[in-house]
Amino acid sequence: MNSKDTRTQFLNFFKEKAHKIVPSAPMVIKDDPTLLFTNAGMNQFKEYFLGISQSKSPRVVDTQKCLRVSGKHNDLEEVGKDTYHHTMFEMLGNWSFGDPAGGSGGYFKEEAINWAWELLTKVYKIDKDSLYVSVFEGSTDADKLAMDNEAYDLWRKIVPADRIIKGNKKDNFWEMGDQGPCGPCSEIHVDIRSKEEKAKVPGASLVNQDHPQVVEIWNLVFMQYNRKADGSLESLPAKHVDTGMGFERLCMVLQGVQSNYDTDIFTPLIREIETITNTDYGKKEEVDIAIRVISDHIRAVAFSIADGQLPSNTGAGYVIRRILRRAVRYGFTFLNTKEPFMFRLVNVLTNSLGDAYPELKEQKQLIENVIREEENSFLKTLDQGLLLLDTIIKNAKDKTIDGGKAFELYDTFGFPIDLTALILSEKGYQLDEAGFNEAMQQQKNRSKSASAVSKQDWEVLQEDNEQEFVGYDMLDVEVKITKYRKIVSKKEGTQYQLVFNLTPFYAEGGGQVGDKGYLEDAHGDVIYITDTKKENNEIIHFAKNLPKHLGETFKAVVDKKQRNRTEANHTATHLLHQALREVLGSHVEQKGSSVHSKYLRFDFSHFAKLTQQELQDVENFVNARIDGQLQLQEERNVPMKTAIENGAIALFGEKYGDAVRTIRFGQSIELCGGTHVRNTADIWQFKIRSEGAVAAGIRRIEAITGDAVKDFHLDNDKLLSQIKGILGNTQDPVKSVSSLQEENSVLKKQVAELLKDKAKNLKGTLLSQLNEVNGIQFLATKVDLDAAGIKDLSFEMGNQKDNLFLLFGTEQNGKALLSCYISKELVAAKNLNAGTIVRELGKFIQGGGGGQPFFATAGGKNPEGIDNALLKAKDYIA
Repeated sequence: MNSKDTRTQFLNFFKEKAHKIVPSAPMVIKDDPTLLFTNAGMNQFKEYFLGISQSKSPRVVDTQKCLRVSGKHNDLEEVGKDTYHHTMFEMLGNWSFGDPAGGSGGYFKEEAINWAWELLTKVYKIDKDSLYVSVFEGSTDADKLAMDNEAYDLWRKIVPADRIIKGNKKDNFWEMGDQGPCGPCSEIHVDIRSKEEKAKVPGASLVNQDHPQVVEIWNLVFMQYNRKADGSLESLPAKHVDTGMGFERLCMVLQGVQSNYDTDIFTPLIREIETITNTDYGKKEEVDIAIRVISDHIRAVAFSIADGQLPSNTGAGYVIRRILRRAVRYGFTFLNTKEPFMFRLVNVLTNSLGDAYPELKEQKQLIENVIREEENSFLKTLDQGLLLLDTIIKNAKDKTIDGGKAFELYDTFGFPIDLTALILSEKGYQLDEAGFNEAMQQQKNRSKSASAVSKQDWEVLQEDNEQEFVGYDMLDVEVKITKYRKIVSKKEGTQYQLVFNLTPFYAEGGGQVGDKGYLEDAHGDVIYITDTKKENNEIIHFAKNLPKHLGETFKAVVDKKQRNRTEANHTATHLLHQALREVLGSHVEQKGSSVHSKYLRFDFSHFAKLTQQELQDVENFVNARIDGQLQLQEERNVPMKTAIENGAIALFGEKYGDAVRTIRFGQSIELCGGTHVRNTADIWQFKIRSEGAVAAGIRRIEAITGDAVKDFHLDNDKLLSQIKGILGNTQDPVKSVSSLQEENSVLKKQVAELLKDKAKNLKGTLLSQLNEVNGIQFLATKVDLDAAGIKDLSFEMGNQKDNLFLLFGTEQNGKALLSCYISKELVAAKNLNAGTIVRELGKFIQGGGGGQPFFATAGGKNPEGIDNALLKAKDYIA
């Protein structure tokens, strides 16, 4: 059975059992402070498990794209070395929200177990004798949990007792994190070994022992507890089912192969890698590992970019860059790929998965461009790293290379540590691994300490089924605090998170910052709200202090001035998007935005830098809509299909529900949950401050509106007045500056001629000062010339004298400069290198430099060190 049919049959099986098929959520999570990526199928349903809101469909089924490369669930270093770990994978899942006893239409253990067995053995026709199941055996720790006898008894009706394994907490008790919903789980494992192997060793003994042919394919989690901040457990009021089946492993079983990489999910990619790199999969272990790494990592990177996450140096972008660089490094080291090649795999990936995940087709060109640019950049980094590693080796006192220096190479320049170790081994050196690991751990500890957040349990003051946001219509309203908790972090110190029954505060999301404001009680006490965010689809308000009278009614007031400025900038991004599509073409798509009260930032797809005229046209287009006083046309709870049919633009990488909100200003209409001005006239004016590249095919515009534009013009007026004053209060400063530039150009030419004459006159004097040292014509002295003059002088002298070694020092504008010239015949005969010499002598002037073996320069900030550098020069030829 091919992978496409496997996916379809899974969804249809549960659809027939009254499950609603829902789309995969984006793999990149944008508005959840607890996660960078979707790492399990349950992530998009957390709000239901936590009881924050109720699902309209008590039964759902999906296939979710997941990424596990950081935090608790981190498989990155295993990927490629075995045949079943992956960074990006698909998780097939069926879900029930709410115990059926509550009349929700949900289900629990009996249905989950029976349906899982039915699908595997009757629909997929997996041999029953190759399957094992596990149940939670209970625990003797502080939780003192009993064995899951209910699950055991249900399985006992289906399979023999010797096929039921009693598992410990590590394997058979699933937890979302340190806090939150959790419960016992029942795993289904499959043994795909040969009959001969099965006869020798029973499969039951290999379950959860990391055997490549005895693997877990399905985990049925029964969420019935909540883990509190103090570590204790409490029963959940409503029980849930959360199942996850690894799609790649399932395909391995159904296609009768021994490795995930031998399925039709990966074989097209592997064949293409073989063709591009002229290698063969299955003949050499290190080549096989490299090909598996690349075929896995291209999926993770491509899906991330398609979901809107570009490689970068921070956060989720850093993780994606790290994955891509790991793949490039494996290709560089083991497949001898010295040019970009991974971008060429995107076409194969799109052909394979584009029907199931259309975002791959829609963003194909962008994915290719970004990956190609990243590959080029990292290959340059590798070249630079190789040179730096050579320097470290040359300066080494013995055959063991300091781990701290290797870590600096890894941390600062991104040079892979395993490649460092490999190169050192080839050259007869060894790496101080303990020193490297210590430096790495110190950095992790610093990072962990800086980002660590301690959260107490929620203190519930009153039950409230669903929070209401009223901030589209009002900026102050009377509220009740329904719950609160204390959080402590190194960065922010002690804070309190507050949840209200209803709120006018907009939570950070969709690129827009969260609202600020205050709470006021009947006694006149005020608590300031410093930020507003969303966690598990619940609006959280941050405050430095806790109100004194928690049970009373408060007046919640949003900072109107900041909200108005933010709204102006948000509406401006919509108009900017429309303008770019009008001026540049319909290929333009929004790739990200950041909307603050002081400025806006807008990322978009385009292949070239905007010309000055294009920027002016875009600015004029937006300001024309502002002058047109377009009224806001807002529609809430519009069916998604209707909104798209009406022309609304959906932004890629965003998760939308069945009902959406549309924002229209004239011909601009977008799906948007943010806040906006009532009329475009409220923006006052729009001004582009900058435009530049973010990545291959991605441009960024930064702009301002309203008061910020007024301040911009005032600052420019002041600057212009100062310039006029310097120019003698001229009426035409442009003409005056042009005249100055012309005069300056003439004077520069005259100075250059004078310096040339000076150098010519100086040449004769310096030639007479040459000393012969060991057959070498040597001179080290100060000269009063600039860098260009010294270079001309050196080569002039070199044309007249053989076996020449020159070191000149000069001070220019408080800075030191050293220049070294060595005749080419000396470079070859005496193994001298001007670049190496100036780098070493540069220490005297607190600087550094380099160049070619026959001519190099070094700059520094300590002119007083020039004399010592000149004195040291003779040591190189003595």
